[in-house]
Amino acid sequence: MTRLIRILCLALALLPVLPAEAAIKVLATTADWGALVAELGGEQVNVYTATSALQDVHSVDAKPSLVARARTADLLVANGADLEAGWLPVLLQESGNPRIQAGAPGHFEASSALRLLEVPTAVDRSMGDIHAFGNPHAHLDPRNVATVAKALTERLAAIDAPHAAYYRSRGADFQSRWQQAMARWSEQAKPLRGVPVVVMHRDQVYLVNWLGLQELAAIEPKPGVPPSAGHLAGLVTKLAASPPRMILRNAYNNPRAAEWLSERIHAPVVTLPFSVGGTAEAADLFGLFDDTLQRLLAAAGR
Repeated sequence: MTRLIRILCLALALLPVLPAEAAIKVLATTADWGALVAELGGEQVNVYTATSALQDVHSVDAKPSLVARARTADLLVANGADLEAGWLPVLLQESGNPRIQAGAPGHFEASSALRLLEVPTAVDRSMGDIHAFGNPHAHLDPRNVATVAKALTERLAAIDAPHAAYYRSRGADFQSRWQQAMARWSEQAKPLRGVPVVVMHRDQVYLVNWLGLQELAAIEPKPGVPPSAGHLAGLVTKLAASPPRMILRNAYNNPRAAEWLSERIHAPVVTLPFSVGGTAEAADLFGLFDDTLQRLLAAAGR
């Protein structure tokens, strides 16, 4: 009997040791909101991001591997405002996971906490890639990140009540560090106010609005519609008399149209990270704004 007990004890000792309380599984649709979950959740969250900064989030395949992640997720953190309309409904349906369906506590949309810009009075497919609830690309205004962080902190506390105090502590710490960073960014960005720029797509609207840049034109004739040769030629004529200081494109954009225009109007193309991971320097949310400002200021000659 003693020998049997020793064998059983040895067998138990060789079993893998699991944590007493496993981290909640979070599926984030974008790198930015995934990074925010990691800031707020720390060791209590296991975050998987469905897309990267080098992808167009409008167009994503709901692959079986992604469906498998959705099937086991405790919390979905999406951008919302129809940014993921082309693939997220399919992903949710295929997952069969009641915890993350719309209306469930495990379904969080960042845009629901925000007042969006460019809310259309009407929506027509002839207008291009127009979103009925407003421009969904709100993460490039750090004030929006702070607002979403407050709402997301409370959602984490609600779905994982035993660790509510932990999430709120991390949320308060993030807000303190973020407010200090915003004050620094605002001071650094003063030379950018009023600087004329050309943008690629309507996903730069919040950045332009926050910094007070002057948008002269957009390379896309309509949101999501590639520019024609005629449109680009028209931009050259339009901008000849009053050229921009720079042309803004995001890391995931095809560079050809911006470079073509740059050669003809003699304005530099500035490649911005747009999302966490878009450049090596934009490794987290703080790095995203640090690197964005440094690139803009360098192009502005400041």
